Amino acid sequence: MALMRARQGTGSAAPATDARAFVSLDDLLRLKQRAKGFSFLPHQPVHSLLAGRHASRLRGRGLNFEELRHYFEGDDTRSIDWLATARLGAPHVRVYSEERDRPVLLIVDQRSTMFFGSRRAMKSVAAAEVAALSAWRVTSLGDRIGAVVFGDQQVVDIKPQGRDVGVVRVLSEVVKQNHVLGQPAPTPAAGQLNEALRHAVRMATHDWLVCLISDAAGEDEETARLITRLCAHNDVLAVYVHDPLEHDLPDVGPAVFSAGLGQIEVDTSSQALRSRYAREHADWRARLADLSRHRAIPILPISTNLDVPAQLRELIGRRSEHRAATSQGRGLR
Repeated sequence: MALMRARQGTGSAAPATDARAFVSLDDLLRLKQRAKGFSFLPHQPVHSLLAGRHASRLRGRGLNFEELRHYFEGDDTRSIDWLATARLGAPHVRVYSEERDRPVLLIVDQRSTMFFGSRRAMKSVAAAEVAALSAWRVTSLGDRIGAVVFGDQQVVDIKPQGRDVGVVRVLSEVVKQNHVLGQPAPTPAAGQLNEALRHAVRMATHDWLVCLISDAAGEDEETARLITRLCAHNDVLAVYVHDPLEHDLPDVGPAVFSAGLGQIEVDTSSQALRSRYAREHADWRARLADLSRHRAIPILPISTNLDVPAQLRELIGRRSEHRAATSQGRGLR
């Protein structure tokens, strides 16, 4: 559902939302100050969705083998290479160094399906905010940030770079495609979600963190196949951007729904129609959850009507000092 308008008495159409429709580069740059209190590192707090029963524990940076050397007193015995020890007749250990950084790839959805919101912001704006917060957080920890940004007609690849220059390149492209929304355009190209995932498969070769930020509209069997390919050698995290109005069709009487150039008028006062809509939407979300569970992909639900930084901190952030102190106090009783 890209857009909904309620029919007025005169037959004219008026927008049914005052949500923030577009985002500026300055808006996203200012989020640098709020990119705190959450992490994509492996060890997550117990309340984090990244530490859930079905969620993968993100691996973080990998290790590079450096050398095989003699064992010295004080070395960790777990690093002893027993095959080399037996072959050389003396204890030897394998020495590793942590990779200097780990590339992170954001797949940012700015299609017309994202140009919808009932309160605070459009889904496209919320997705841009998630991308900005993620990019700032990743580069603050020394990693590089890259992106695949896609709209109705375009898919743009941005190779990973570190520091502020990497963030600005990504966010500039997000803003560029965000501002295309709402303008007259050709019929949206079919399969853009899958095309973006194909770009990601080509870019993310091994041990990347891939973060898909989308409403998942248009997902199909090919989507599942491409995500499976990404999961084979990388960690994948999905941010599901949604609006409360999408869960249950409101009773606003006759309304016009549009997607791209197509429009249809329906009577939302029909209980049968609203029930069918709610049932089909619930089935669709269950299918997404099943896809996540079978591939151990954490899904972070981000709602358009709430502050995005606060949602990320709640979903994957660390406990506040107050909550941690409270928990410790209860544990001592």
